This record gives sequence, structure tokens and C-alpha cells, in this order.
Amino acid sequence: MSDHPSSPPPQVPDAGLWESIDGLCGWLDANRPVDGPDGLLLRILKLSEEVGEVAQAVIGATGQNPRKGTTHTWDDVRSELCDVAVTALLALRTLTPDAREVFTRHLDGVTRRSLDA
Repeated sequence: MSDHPSSPPPQVPDAGLWESIDGLCGWLDANRPVDGPDGLLLRILKLSEEVGEVAQAVIGATGQNPRKGTTHTWDDVRSELCDVAVTALLALRTLTPDAREVFTRHLDGVTRRSLDA
């Protein structure tokens, strides 16, 4: 029995999300300057860049750099987190045309492990 009976059941991500990811992946494929395995690795490494931008936004939103002060807002942090999610889904879609099924299956497993524990 779940410790979280009031938690809503996991939902399958919206189909429009995956249509957008497919479209963006196609656009990136058509416009990438590096092909082959290096292009794949660079697309995956883009995640590190995006995560760094989240860190920069958090530091800026909390004013942790005394020389710069408050340079970002929490809206900036939310936006950067969305960029991380999109970039991760694009990397997954680059690895497999079955990204939607892979992600949904993985999310279901994480949800079951976490909420049914």
C-alpha cells in the first residue's frame, strides 16, 4: 500500500510535448554543424551547459555573488530548469525514436519505486 494515498496517479506526458520534441530534434538534425558520433555526444553534453545555467540563475536569484548582487529572478531559474528538461528529452530522442515509450516506462518505474515503497 502506498504511503501517499492522496498523490495523483502518474500521467503520461502530453502527446503535444513529444510532437514538439520530434520537431525540434528534426530541426537540430538538419542544422547541426557536427554529424556522427561527435554530434550525438555534443547534444548530450549540452545538458551540462544547461545545468550550469540553472546554477548560475540560482546564484543570481539568491545574490550569492557579493560583487554582482541579485542578477536573476526565480522566473529565470524556472526557465532554465525547463531548458534542462527539453534538452534532456532532445538527447533521449536523439538516442532513440522510441523516446516517448522509454521515458514513460522509466517514469512509471521511478514512480512505483518511490510512491509504492
